[in-house]
Amino acid sequence: MAKCAICEKGVHFGIAVSHSHRRSNKIWKSNVKSVRVNNNGTVQKMYVCTSCLKSGLVERA
Repeated sequence: MAKCAICEKGVHFGIAVSHSHRRSNKIWKSNVKSVRVNNNGTVQKMYVCTSCLKSGLVERA
């Protein structure tokens, strides 16, 4: 669910390394908000990441 409808940004996978150098799998989720958006004159509800909201790629309703 944590996927942007505009830029398709999703989760990132990596390895978290502790102070004692024990390694475990980690997931970084993108900052996605549920937003009402003007899409070609119609109002839709979309999941949009905050970087797309901040850059002005999306017009809020």
